[in-house]
Amino acid sequence: MEEALIIFVKSLESGNAKTRIAATIGEEATLRVYKVLLERTKSIIESLPCKKYVFYADTIEENDLWSSGNFEKRLQVEGDLGEKMKAAFKDLFAECAEKVVIIGSDCYDLTTKIVESAFASLNFNDAVIGPAEDGGYYLLGMKEMIEPVFDINEWSASTLCNSTFYILKDSFKEVAMLPTLNDVDEEKDINFAY
Repeated sequence: MEEALIIFVKSLESGNAKTRIAATIGEEATLRVYKVLLERTKSIIESLPCKKYVFYADTIEENDLWSSGNFEKRLQVEGDLGEKMKAAFKDLFAECAEKVVIIGSDCYDLTTKIVESAFASLNFNDAVIGPAEDGGYYLLGMKEMIEPVFDINEWSASTLCNSTFYILKDSFKEVAMLPTLNDVDEEKDINFAY
């Protein structure tokens, strides 16, 4: 069974990522935090047996953290987060993936075991969600394309995870829930970097 893991990243450039954190600690310190997050993300997924796809927000970096043969590099499409995610899922399902899971690069608490659990849960469920403490989610997985989950208007709302769950349930889908973890969005979330 073909398993595909999507990792959404931004280029490692000052001012490019984690703007809410940058507003309080500055762009250079934020860049260091984001580098730690990228390295952490790579370390937890590198050994997974699935195919791994790094989708860059703006420009594909040639010689970076993701340059080993373990990662296929792609570019996110234009649009809001939902449009970007929808296109990535569609592409991989069209390429015969049977399970597709997406993560970002801002959940320091994510573990290899949790990602493995996400894929395993798709043996018995149509979708899987990893809820974040702020009401969003750090992981979303499906074993078929379920487009309505990408048509949400408020991607940064504290109701995102619940809205996604109810859209899936309204589509008569079985949904597995993973442990709730903390996304790194504000200065209070970055104690791991000090």
